[in-house]
Amino acid sequence: MGVSAPSDRRMSLTYESPFGKAKGMVFPRVVIVGHGVLNELADTCRQFDFPNRGAVITGPRTAELAGYRAATILHSNGFEISTIIAKEATEAEVDRVANETRSAGARFLIGVGGGSKIDITKVVASRLRIPFVSLPTSAAHDGISSPRASLHGSETAGSIEAAVPIGVVADTELIVQAPFRLLASGCADVISNVTAVLDWRLAVRLRNEEFSSTAATLSEYAAQEIMDHASAIKPNLEESVWIAIRPILVAGIAMSVAGSSRPCSGSEHLFSHALDRVSHQPSLHGEQCGVGAIMMMYLHGGDWRRLKTVLMTIGAPTTARELGMTNAEIVEALMTAHSVRPDRYTILGDNGLSREAAERLASTTGVAE
Repeated sequence: MGVSAPSDRRMSLTYESPFGKAKGMVFPRVVIVGHGVLNELADTCRQFDFPNRGAVITGPRTAELAGYRAATILHSNGFEISTIIAKEATEAEVDRVANETRSAGARFLIGVGGGSKIDITKVVASRLRIPFVSLPTSAAHDGISSPRASLHGSETAGSIEAAVPIGVVADTELIVQAPFRLLASGCADVISNVTAVLDWRLAVRLRNEEFSSTAATLSEYAAQEIMDHASAIKPNLEESVWIAIRPILVAGIAMSVAGSSRPCSGSEHLFSHALDRVSHQPSLHGEQCGVGAIMMMYLHGGDWRRLKTVLMTIGAPTTARELGMTNAEIVEALMTAHSVRPDRYTILGDNGLSREAAERLASTTGVAE
């Protein structure tokens, strides 16, 4: 095992074997979680030996909550900081933010906000080859620390490769202020790891796909932690954020270990992406993955009822109605999910489900009421 030192100073491990194979893994160097840790942002950036000029990428709402405050903290500690207000996570917006980052001469980035603003920051950091720190204001999915990002309108289904944050500063005092629905969605996203790993193991058996037992174990551990503590995850309780945020971060690290989204994205994610396509008003990503996991666990022959009970305990949706969907949209997504990403083999197989099978699946699991 060799240790490399990439230019962006993120911790990277490269494994070599006598068979000529090599695999690189990039992880955050520092993860700080707790009450009021936003105040440690400047010290964290100094610890990374960042240049003096950087930029905070945030959204219109999250700027008021934490973005401007983050910029002020950095400025008062000697950094020259630009604040860039980002909008929807699209390719066009990434291009605009990247151009503004270049114009500002920023040499590092702070992504402040929910999933979309951090995703934009990840992609910009990757394309400009500069480091960034993830500062989440909500925990709606497992992208806080992962090397993947989702862009609306992207030709690539699902997610794309992006930069891993050099550091994560997760202030539970901030995150608890976000609507509880977002935290419940993040928990549902991590819980759905259980079917993602089942799909991965199936692909190993049937397609001889490359597998990482370490990544799979981390992914399953994250899901189990949420499931074991579901009853303690409640609205307006900062302790709930503390319970949930660690497994969410571990899930992102599992993807770094695997070098892909495989340990956290299987048939349930394909179902979610299919819903995004067929629904007039898609729900939150994690919510859709949770509902998808119920049905995919049924197909795997697992304990789908327990999965459903845990999601209900947390307060995440378990039915089409709770997602704001029609039964017809659920069925259509089930029928087309296999085609979202043909290269990713799952329990849905190569040909997907027939209409009759999809209707029966949704009805049997109670997703279609």
